[in-house]
Formats: sequence, structure tokens, C-alpha cells
Amino acid sequence: MSRPKTLVRRGFADTRHGQVHYAEHGSGDPVLLLHQTPRSWDEYRDVLPLLGEGFRAIAVDTPGFGESARPAGPFSIDLFATGVLDLCDDLGLDRVALVGHHTGAVIALEAAAAAPDRVQGLVLSGMPFVDAERRRLVARRAPIDHVVPAPDGSHVLQLWNNRSRYYPADRPDLLDRLVRDGLGVLDRVEEGHLAVNRYRMEERIGLVRSPTLALCGELDEFSLPDLPKIAAALPGARTAVLPGTGVPAVDHRPEQFAAAVRTFLRDLRRSPDPTAAAHTRPLTGPLTERTTVTP
Repeated sequence: MSRPKTLVRRGFADTRHGQVHYAEHGSGDPVLLLHQTPRSWDEYRDVLPLLGEGFRAIAVDTPGFGESARPAGPFSIDLFATGVLDLCDDLGLDRVALVGHHTGAVIALEAAAAAPDRVQGLVLSGMPFVDAERRRLVARRAPIDHVVPAPDGSHVLQLWNNRSRYYPADRPDLLDRLVRDGLGVLDRVEEGHLAVNRYRMEERIGLVRSPTLALCGELDEFSLPDLPKIAAALPGARTAVLPGTGVPAVDHRPEQFAAAVRTFLRDLRRSPDPTAAAHTRPLTGPLTERTTVTP
């Protein structure tokens, strides 16, 4: 009697930062999915089977998060990106598409800047534009996820409350998932954000050569204002604003998110010139428009 085929397979890759955990679905051209802080591959749990219908979709736990090994030194975007590229080496992936959300988008951008010949396409979701102005602003802001463990467990509620205003009130399950991931890295829960805010994006973004799609949820007050800056820094990049969602766009609207990514990647596959799909047909017009992306 044949065994049922496992839809999502789990594994570990060897990297210079220790073992990196990943989950994958499907076959074909590889697409790596990189999560926001302090999430794990679980952020893409519902996206994996959707992208896995036409691609080898691989959701990665960033070094230090989820089930991946925790580097001893300070977290940095360069460290995270080398972990992603090492994973590609270990899995024998010469060229990949990279999809990142918030912190994951910054990691994807650095990987594309460091190894432009290896990144076939780039999807940047909810990515902040980190330049000197932003670094000055965030230096004065309160931490996003930092909490101090309390004997009565009240820190769990604090972690929930820190994010609740950015998540839909009718989807407490999404916050459940974020809190579960955050508790797993509680002693370093803020370090991913700090790594983003130290990154000198203005010096690196010009090195990107990959066709790019920049996405953002219309309710994402952190990153939506930066979408024009990203488009200006990556000439020819597509842009799209996802309606009805914000910071949790990936797991809040997985069908919509996957549809935007799938359309972009399929255009790359069809185009004899891999840059044409990025430079000839934008997904949206002016950023004041709101275009619904459907599966």
C-alpha cells in the first residue's frame, strides 16, 4: 500500500551560522520565502501550498529564529543574508527567486546585492527604506516587540498588545502565531528590528540587478510611505499595493499575496529576457491607486 505524499517537507541545511531550518512544498524553479521579525517559516504556512503548485517553495527560518541555530554574535542583515546564500549552496540551488516580508525583504535585498548572479527575481513585501533619515527617526522610537519576562506571565499579554493595533481584530489566530514565535526568541526578540535599522540600505540597493516587485499592504503604516523611495531606487521595478491588509499581509491574505508573487514569477519564466517582466508592465499605476490582486 502506497504512503500518502507529504505536502510540506521539513529539513535542515548546514551554514556557517549553524543549521538553518526550512519547510518546502512543490517542485520546479526554487523560490525562497523569508519572514519578518520575530516570526518563523510559519508566517508562510498558508502561502507554501499555493506557490508550491508551480514552484519549489521553500520557507526559511532566519538564523536565530524558529528552529534554526542561534548565532552567538550580534544579529545583522549581512549575517542573515549569508545564512540564506549558504542554505542555497547546501541545497544545490544555483539561482533562486527571493521573497521577503519586512525584515525578510531587507535580507532578500542584501542577498541580491551580494550575489546578483544568483537571484533570478526579487519580491520585497512591506520593506522599509533604511537610510540615514530613517535611522535617526527609529533611534527615538520605542522598541516594537521587546518585553521583560514576568513571573506572572504578563509579558505574554504585553507581547500581544505590542502588535495588536496592527493586526485585524477578527483574526486573533494571527496574533497567536506571532506571539508563539516571539516567545521562542524572547531574549533576542528585538534584535531583528535592530539589525534592520543598522543596515545601510542606501549603499547597497544600487547593487541589485534582479527584476523586482515591491509590494505593500495599504494598511501598513510602517512601510507604505517608503514604497515610492524603493521604486525610485530600483528603476523599472514593479509596485503593487495590496488592499485590505497591512503588516500581517502574508498570513492575513495568503491567497492575495501568493497571487501577486505567482504572477510576477510566471512572467519571469515566460520572458526570454529576464529583465523584461520587471521593466515593461507594472502591476499598478500611481501609488495612490489600489489594485486588487486576485488568484
